[in-house]
Amino acid sequence: MAEVVSRLGRTLAAILVFSITFAAPGMSQTADRPLYLNDDGLPTLAPLLAEVTPAVVNISVESSRSVEMNPLFNDPFFRRFFDMQPPPQQPQRRQQMSAGSGVIIDAEKGYVLTNHHVVENGDRITVTLKDRRQFDAELIGSDPGTDVALVKIDAGNLTALDLGDSDRLQVGDYVLAIGNPFGLGQTVTSGIVSALGRSGLNIEGYEDFIQTDASINPGNSGGALVTLDGRLVGVNTAIIAPSGGNVGIGFAVPANMAKAVVDQLIEFGEVQRGLLGVTIQDFTPDLAEALGLEAGAGAVITQVEPDSSAEAAGLQPGDLIVSVDGRPVAGSADLRSQIGLKRTGRSIEIGIIRNGERQTVVATLRRGAQGGPRAGGHGLEWLSGADLRNLEPGDPLYGEIPGVLVARLDPGSRAARSGITVGDIILAVNRVPVASVAELREQLTKVDRALALTIQRGSARIFLIMR
Repeated sequence: MAEVVSRLGRTLAAILVFSITFAAPGMSQTADRPLYLNDDGLPTLAPLLAEVTPAVVNISVESSRSVEMNPLFNDPFFRRFFDMQPPPQQPQRRQQMSAGSGVIIDAEKGYVLTNHHVVENGDRITVTLKDRRQFDAELIGSDPGTDVALVKIDAGNLTALDLGDSDRLQVGDYVLAIGNPFGLGQTVTSGIVSALGRSGLNIEGYEDFIQTDASINPGNSGGALVTLDGRLVGVNTAIIAPSGGNVGIGFAVPANMAKAVVDQLIEFGEVQRGLLGVTIQDFTPDLAEALGLEAGAGAVITQVEPDSSAEAAGLQPGDLIVSVDGRPVAGSADLRSQIGLKRTGRSIEIGIIRNGERQTVVATLRRGAQGGPRAGGHGLEWLSGADLRNLEPGDPLYGEIPGVLVARLDPGSRAARSGITVGDIILAVNRVPVASVAELREQLTKVDRALALTIQRGSARIFLIMR
């Protein structure tokens, strides 16, 4: 009898624990899912994992990189002294392998979601399923701004994960992280959502991360962050690891952001971001006091670009943007991410506060830069990924010759790859002086082939050649 009572007690306790677990906020879909108990009456996630883990894959990438030669090898005396052969005329390249994870999101079409940094510069991408089948993958498209990539495999009998609504997540919701840490093979860890809307980490260009304490380690990149109803709510992408391993701070790209990117990658092979054409800053309590507004969340417009979508919509410097299409704006980073996920030509409703009154304006987004939503428009494709700002008299950086400041730069963007750095002041285009973003745009539209930028970098003035 005592054994029966003990078993009954453990079963009731297990049901109580699982009832609490599956009733976590934002997880209402779990109500239809049965509570799993093992043969001993204890709670288990094994049946759930049996359903979802076949959708998580390992990704191996073969790539090649140039091998830097010691400059002494080019010295004839050095080579003669050590009886060395002349260096090869062509740069030496070395093959290297890297590994990550991915998630099947469409079983019929073979679409696999992963991170941009997992497949970046890959010459060959191989996907290994849980059942050990291997397939060469085709890269459909990749977006460095959000660190999202989509590959495709030609395979049958696949299992896919349904996308969940990451906007419904709340801090404290239970999640599972599934991936391939350290190349060990498929591994599952559990935890909770530690924070939402993380930004300012300088990991990606558009940051709206889910933070979790579910263990994420090198190799987990591109893997799945899954709720207890078996839905994909995030793509594991980064960790803070002072010791090189997990310390309980991991980040995932929200599923809603990934879906917006994937839709464009499938349609265009790239992300065609819309451009609003404003410079913004966070709405702080001090700024609220200065503007005579009630403190709260939002982003303040400090500059409106000429001939931009924002100007056409009637937005003005000093306007406080509080929502986009009904979704609240937490700050400047949040606004940048929201606008950066809207495609070209889309009309959006922008909620603003002007002179203490709430208004709604409609703006139609124009073609923006590939790397950033504020550095676009005809001509500025040369500098895609760079956030540009006019320098006005009185600005500490304003010099004897006016120019255009590079205020921010997206890693991996065209501007960054060309040698542009944050803090550069663009003075001239092909020796024609430019004193504003509008003049810079006008001159760039006249460039046919090579582009020579005159740049003030610190105390030095340099020419930067772009093609």
